[in-house]
Amino acid sequence: MELPSLAFAVWIFICFYVNKYSVVGYPSGKVRGACTSMIPCHGSSPQPSPQHTITVNGTEFKPGDGIEVHLSGPDFEGFFIQARNAEDLDSPAVGSFILVDRRSSQLLTCGHTKNSAVSHTSKAKKKSVKVYWIAPEDAPKRVQFLATVVKKYKTFWVKIPGPIVSQPRVLSPTTPLPATSEALSTSHSLSYLSKPFNASGCGSLKFCIRNPSNCDPGSASCFFLSFQQEKSSVFIEMSGPSEGYLAFALSHDQWMGGDDAYLCVNEDHRVHISTASLKGRSPPVLDSENALEGVSWRLADGLLQCSFRRPIYLPAYKARFNLDASYYIFLADGEASEGGLIHKHHHQPLITYRKYNVTGLPENIGGSRSPRLIEAHGALMFVAWITTVSIGVIVARFFKPVWSHSFLFGKEVWFQVHRILMLTTVMLTSISFVLPFIYRRGWSQQAGFHPYLGCTVMTLTIFQLLMAGFRPARHAPRRQLFNWFHWSTGTTARILAVVTMFLGMDLPALDLPDPWDAYTMIGFVAWHVGFDMLLEIHSYCLICKVEVIDDDRVQILQSLTSAEAEGRLFKQVVLAIYVCGNIAFLIAFLAAVSQI
Repeated sequence: MELPSLAFAVWIFICFYVNKYSVVGYPSGKVRGACTSMIPCHGSSPQPSPQHTITVNGTEFKPGDGIEVHLSGPDFEGFFIQARNAEDLDSPAVGSFILVDRRSSQLLTCGHTKNSAVSHTSKAKKKSVKVYWIAPEDAPKRVQFLATVVKKYKTFWVKIPGPIVSQPRVLSPTTPLPATSEALSTSHSLSYLSKPFNASGCGSLKFCIRNPSNCDPGSASCFFLSFQQEKSSVFIEMSGPSEGYLAFALSHDQWMGGDDAYLCVNEDHRVHISTASLKGRSPPVLDSENALEGVSWRLADGLLQCSFRRPIYLPAYKARFNLDASYYIFLADGEASEGGLIHKHHHQPLITYRKYNVTGLPENIGGSRSPRLIEAHGALMFVAWITTVSIGVIVARFFKPVWSHSFLFGKEVWFQVHRILMLTTVMLTSISFVLPFIYRRGWSQQAGFHPYLGCTVMTLTIFQLLMAGFRPARHAPRRQLFNWFHWSTGTTARILAVVTMFLGMDLPALDLPDPWDAYTMIGFVAWHVGFDMLLEIHSYCLICKVEVIDDDRVQILQSLTSAEAEGRLFKQVVLAIYVCGNIAFLIAFLAAVSQI
């Protein structure tokens, strides 16, 4: 039996896509599997005597303090650094790290603590690495730094012991520390927040925006922004899991440009808070002076948090909006390089659904990182190419003999069902196709191959519709040519549509929860290929079924029509299960879209 070309092509794409998501090489530093043991899976034993050392710039710390950690020694390719409870080195990682050089090091999340480990980004040789460790609120009394260093693939050292640092009034270890300079500590002055924000008073005393909705500002996945009026000023709190910067802006519309922006930027383990102006889609221009008061910040547990006060009216600063009017509110995050230079946010900013007055009635709201038009675009395309077109193809391919003698409005039932589903696909695709152009007000230059493939799919869809309108009669000479073009155009459109949806799910504008978006699509394609192959095998078995006549032992090949009729019940059951499964995948996708 020959495997259907559509199933084969799509299955090859699945294998490629799964490989993209699941195969991670250690040269890239993605070593989360070694979080507990810190042992690289290189198939050999670690070396006994370490050649590399860990140094720090202090012996004591308080929650929120930053400790400089320096790993150095002979040339090495890979490394893995953690901080652990000195009394129990098998315990989970403690605290979080901040990078100094993002080209050679990257942050990893071990256990439930974000940014609790540091590893290499490539196997390029290096002599030293410097990072900052931020002490958490619940830090143990004594903390020891550990490192695994890979010189070559088969040559590595595991859990190289580093210095032990302790909280004040805790006995220091008897072993002297290699560090000689003073600890890099954050002063507990008015500029430092001693504890994370909380959501108490949201909706009653202060105006709050949270993403995900109703999340805890102290959690490592919560973006939080609050406004609380205090006489003639407004007290503002902003928090989120960002390594570089957090920013919010007040806008008259849902587009960047001409907005009043406020940024909290991580500059070498300290946070700089500034106002800025946004002009079009260009990087924000930071103001040299601002009227912010009571500036405070905190870097701990993978969170960047800052707060400040701002007068409601700032007539001396023309770029600052009055806070007693209604605006759309943007909340964004991204990376920042040395010197406080910020980069474009790596995913879609959160934008409120409508304008709000932050000094008006306190509210507790959410927002969306995906515009409604883009959500509708994704949902309609999913319905069209995952549900209606898939069922329509299955019906046309396998149910002609089953429903060939049943008629609906003068045509066979299978043909009417197929035509209705395909016309629905064309309608949904056409509506969905124009939505991104309405949202973007033109062509998107930042969506990669997705829009080009989308236009190709739309062209093939229209061509398929026009071609179907000129379908020759069943026994016409050109009917075979039509059948071939009809099948090849439809198959090409379906394959490209699946590829286009895979690419679209990774775009920032949709911002689906990763990796469940990919799993849903991979699951559907596997589901469809499985049922396609099942029905192919069933049809093949029916065609090849023979009846042995006892009298002369002659094998008679049953006709296609009678054989298919015998499998009617089986095919109807399979179709019912297939339709229910498609609806389940559709619900899963729509549920994911509704949560963004």
